[in-house]
Amino acid sequence: MKFGVTQPFDCSYLPDKQEQLLIYVPAEKESKVPYSHLIQAGFRRSGEQIYRPHCPTCQKCQSIRVDVRQFKPSKSQRRILNKNADVQCRIVEYGSTYFNQQLAQYFDLYSQYICARHQDGSMYPPNEDQFTDFIYSQWQAPLLLEASLNGEVIAIAVTDETETGFSAFYTFFSPFMPQRSIGTYMILKQIEYSLKYDYDYLYLGYQIDECRKMNYKSAFVPNERFNGELWVEGSKK
Repeated sequence: MKFGVTQPFDCSYLPDKQEQLLIYVPAEKESKVPYSHLIQAGFRRSGEQIYRPHCPTCQKCQSIRVDVRQFKPSKSQRRILNKNADVQCRIVEYGSTYFNQQLAQYFDLYSQYICARHQDGSMYPPNEDQFTDFIYSQWQAPLLLEASLNGEVIAIAVTDETETGFSAFYTFFSPFMPQRSIGTYMILKQIEYSLKYDYDYLYLGYQIDECRKMNYKSAFVPNERFNGELWVEGSKK
């Protein structure tokens, strides 16, 4: 396999830090990308790009995954599930007839989320081409976990299938119902669907303990972290 390293640039999560990325470079005309193997080595994707942090002076960014077979929701997580007992969920295949029918509604929800939560980010202002380019990859179409309430879509969790589990790629949801804790709810539902699909793990991307925005991930226990060489025990109950 071939890889490249980016030039240093400002870290998105830690102030006064620089980051570099190790990028997987697919072979010419490669039809099958070994994402299932790469994700077990701490990689992640954004659109077509597969990468992992490769910072010479910092190793704070670690991949984290939930052991879904051992997972038991906490009291607060059970309350969130109960609050959302009236929400209906379904798996949608990217590019399916249903997906195409719902795409305008999905993008509208994405736009609401980005405008409310991430006006200072690279995805603002949202546009439909950027949205589809971000979530889609030619070598493997993602799945979407759709959550609806009274017939209205209130959340989408984009997730990738790998050999050992789902990879929670990106979640966006209505910013107008904070009491429901929809972000946490969608992770809990992805854990549930991981078990339905007979997987061992739900991959949650990168965890940086010093970054407040990421601290929610460590609440899903037991979990494991990739230390650069192997997966080791993370948070326990």
